[in-house]
Amino acid sequence: MSRQRVLVIHGPNLNLLGSRDPTLYGSATLPEIDARLRERAHARGAEVDCVQSNVEGEIVTLVQQAHGRYQAIVINPGGYSHTSVAIRDALEACGVPAVEVHLSNLYAREPFRHASLTAARCVGVISGFGPRSYELGLDAALAHVEGLGSS
Repeated sequence: MSRQRVLVIHGPNLNLLGSRDPTLYGSATLPEIDARLRERAHARGAEVDCVQSNVEGEIVTLVQQAHGRYQAIVINPGGYSHTSVAIRDALEACGVPAVEVHLSNLYAREPFRHASLTAARCVGVISGFGPRSYELGLDAALAHVEGLGSS
């Protein structure tokens, strides 16, 4: 059996982790989160590729290109969660199961953050566990893919 491959997409402003409002987002940097994800994936016999973009169209292209290359996507669309029909449509069209993750608990924040357009096209959402949200999202994505393979 070949290794499962997961694409991790970090959306806008996530390149600022570690310095951007650490009381809300924690002190871990994006390279630290990516390193933990690679280690966790390796321990499970999987691979991850991590990318970050502040540009909506680039995220759409990354999602579209995942088809045939990855078995799952872990995505933190950041602020685009609440506004991007384009990312939502790409998630729906690409045919690759996705798990949406957020560092903060969206429901404990401003009311406009309570609705995610992109979440409806994901197999699940993990929110509020800081950097561990990504690790839990990776675990969920791999479990989902492994479950598909056994049915």
